[in-house]
Amino acid sequence: MSKQRRTSRRMSNKKILAIIGFTLVSAAIGYAVFNSMIPTNRSFPVLGVPENTYLVTKHDSQNGYVFASKGTTSGKKSMGSMHIMPEIHVTQDQLGSIHMINEDTDSKHNLNIDEFNVHTKDLNYFETQTVTFVADKEGSFRYYCTIHPEMNGRLIVQ
Repeated sequence: MSKQRRTSRRMSNKKILAIIGFTLVSAAIGYAVFNSMIPTNRSFPVLGVPENTYLVTKHDSQNGYVFASKGTTSGKKSMGSMHIMPEIHVTQDQLGSIHMINEDTDSKHNLNIDEFNVHTKDLNYFETQTVTFVADKEGSFRYYCTIHPEMNGRLIVQ
């Protein structure tokens, strides 16, 4: 009978460790999810679906270093025309997300919109970063790269 008690105690210790491990992993995931819902210009989470914009950085032979947006044709997944230094339109008091990818093989790039505290890290070739913010001010705002000041465009909040 003493063997059965030892075996059941060992199982219960394993179960307790498993529960503690599961709880710690769940708490870490919950913390990461909670923090991912906090826009750059807020200190608390905002629930909602953001208006998404996709920007690519490139070195264009005619225009030099540029931000570009890719459009789709006829709703298909094939890439359509490229727009150089695109205007980004966001509705006032809505969440906006800008997804940026550096497709320039020669240089790092970043994205900044000072009025909304939007600042990405310096991205190497094919690195990407997404920033989410609340468009709480109406107007036209400049976005730019600090490494290449000629790279800029306008964020329009209406």
